[in-house]
Amino acid sequence: MDLYPLRWPFFDAHHRALAEDLRAWAARELGGLAEREELDPDGVARELVRRLGEAGWLRYCVPAAYGGVHARVDVRSLCLAREILAYHSGLADFAFAMQGLGSLPIALFGSEELRARYLPAVARGERIAAFALSEPQAGSDVAAIQTAARRVQDGYELVGTKTWISNAGLAHQYVVFARTGPGKEDLTAFVVDAHAQGLRVSSRIRTLSPHPLGTLTLDGCRVPATHRLGEEGEGYAVAMRTLDTFRATVGAAAVGFARRALDEAVRHSRQRVAFGQALSDFQLARWKLAWMATEVEASELLVYRAAWAHDCDAGRGPQDSSMAKLYATEAAQRVVDEAVQLHGAWGVVAGSTAERLYRDVRALRIYEGTSEIQALVVGRQVVRESARQEVAR
Repeated sequence: MDLYPLRWPFFDAHHRALAEDLRAWAARELGGLAEREELDPDGVARELVRRLGEAGWLRYCVPAAYGGVHARVDVRSLCLAREILAYHSGLADFAFAMQGLGSLPIALFGSEELRARYLPAVARGERIAAFALSEPQAGSDVAAIQTAARRVQDGYELVGTKTWISNAGLAHQYVVFARTGPGKEDLTAFVVDAHAQGLRVSSRIRTLSPHPLGTLTLDGCRVPATHRLGEEGEGYAVAMRTLDTFRATVGAAAVGFARRALDEAVRHSRQRVAFGQALSDFQLARWKLAWMATEVEASELLVYRAAWAHDCDAGRGPQDSSMAKLYATEAAQRVVDEAVQLHGAWGVVAGSTAERLYRDVRALRIYEGTSEIQALVVGRQVVRESARQEVAR
């Protein structure tokens, strides 16, 4: 990332140290991964989790009591890490993010026994975590989940299907959400070990950008009662608190992709000669670069404001993080598209940086709440605030 944002008042000295150290590590350690990612995404993802753990970066994904850095997970640190990693490698960002997303429900709602069993190993990169919420007919509509959890003598029996699950087939444990009652929000979360009887990866899913993704089938999967996160019926709260924490970090990853696209576009436009002059000397090219740079910095401001507000309990609930994700991911798509355009034919050559970024950035507008869902969240809050102000007057 650019050094300028580190001077913003959103950050403390330890955030600046994290950014500088991780930038140096990523530049040194993550070069040359793109070609290997295409051929063996599973193997590279496993390797990245191990390397991120050995280097200490995954410690930012868990609380200090279980091997982490901060007393509670610090969203500004997560955002800085995701922006920097995404700049260098989409799969490195994925590996880091999933360790946090798959373990935060345990940190927030798990028993002391579950926290001690799983979180230190996640921080060391010895266990791969996963978050199993989505289903074939339940993506944005979490209340539509159909996977059922039935009480049995020694715990629960889970039956259903989970799909679009990141790290499916790689994870050592999954946080699985299942229905324990008839109400829309009668959901409960469980930690399910990958080797649990009745759990299998029924298919793998290929996507535009290489990521370990698949479908889980739970066919009478037995889960001990001690592996429940929180109380019965608290699963919706578990999911929402986890996603609210990580939503701004998706915007941070978008900023990383967008800034890399901007840097590549500026570099190419300075070197590419057309009609006797550098492409960067043309007024239209500079106009494009100006808007790209503006979109990147506007996105950064929204993302780090939301992260600061979350960490300092100064925000407006989901509105800040929804705004950050909505704007940053949509802006990143525009920035990357302009970078491809400025590269011309080179921008669509398979394996080029611009082409890889074009594939990497697209999913961010969908996962962890689509752009449309974020717009609904923000719009609803704007209307509520207007009504509240009218009543106050």
